[in-house]
Order: sequence, then C-alpha cells, then structure tokens
Amino acid sequence: MSAPAGVILAGGLATRMGGGDKGELQLGDRTLLSHVIARLGPQVSDMALNANGDPARFAGYGLPVLPDRIAGHPGPLAGVLAGLDWAAGQGAETIVTAAADTPFFPVDLVAHLQAAAAGMRHPLVLAATPDGHRHPTFGLWPVALRDDLRAALKDGLRKVVLWTDAHDGRTALFEGGGDPFFNINTPGDLDQAQQMAEVQE
Repeated sequence: MSAPAGVILAGGLATRMGGGDKGELQLGDRTLLSHVIARLGPQVSDMALNANGDPARFAGYGLPVLPDRIAGHPGPLAGVLAGLDWAAGQGAETIVTAAADTPFFPVDLVAHLQAAAAGMRHPLVLAATPDGHRHPTFGLWPVALRDDLRAALKDGLRKVVLWTDAHDGRTALFEGGGDPFFNINTPGDLDQAQQMAEVQE
C-alpha cells in the first residue's frame, strides 16, 4: 500500500480552551501544530491542514489550508471530507488524519493503520486503545468513499463511528505505556502535556 496523504484536523471550536486555535498553543519551544507536523510528515506523501476562518494565520506552516465543505461545524467528518476532496486532486487513494491537539501520537501511526487495513477494498481504519476507546480523529480513510461521506453529512450524520461501522471499518490497536492519543482540551491538559514533553526529552 502506497503512502497516504496526511490531513491534520484543526477545524474545532476549542470551546474548553476559551476559543481560538489550539494548534497555536505553545508546548515547549514549539506550537502544538508544529509537533503534530513533525510527527506526521515523515509518515505521509503530502500534508494539508483542515481549518476554518482566515487561512493566512497558518501561512508560516507552508501547508494547504482546507476549510470544511459542510457548513455549521459538523465535526471531524467534515474535516475528513475536506481532506478526501483535496487528496483526490493529488491523485492519492487514501488519507490519514491526525488531530492538531494531540502531540504525542505514535510515530508508526500510518504503518499500523495500513497493516490493519490489509485486504480491504476500501481501507477504513480507526485507531483504538486497549481500553476499547476508538479515536475518530486518527484514521485511515479511502478517497473512493468521499461522495458517500458527503451524502451522509448532508443527511445530518455527525458521529464518526456510525459511518465507519456502516462501511465495515476496522480498528488498529495501539498498545504501550500511557495514552498515545492524549489530547489537549483544557488549560490543565496543557500543563500535563508540558510535563509529558519534559519526560520524553
């Protein structure tokens, strides 16, 4: 399986952080978004950022900025769709998504998702942890199903797993110490991430 395109999901409203772009928060000497780009970049063929509002604020990252195609902030699936539409123009068959507020995700994310997709006609896999939790912002998505996803969103679908289950989506289990998909929703989470980053240095 060829390397997928990568799409960083940063289209959320960050209400628990008081609004704004969580990806612009500082973690150590870099922004959260910089950490995510550094992790995802080596694993993918190309990379883009899903975000709404003025794209100029992300100009320093040098990535295409993809706004949601569905109005009303319908959630991560809208970002996935934006990424699939962009990837189709790049000639990619799949994308892998990662959240902009999750700086410690696995460096073998793509390889593990692709391994779980072996034999699938339309590779569709969500990351999961041993506690049974699926992480819907970390997944492998097939460009071939983008029009199906578009129709589902226009019909009001918002829950990621309802769509992936409807297409016999699989999960890829990520084990190991701690929570590899620890994400930053609150100021307290950011403090915890600072401590985690110091341990990893």
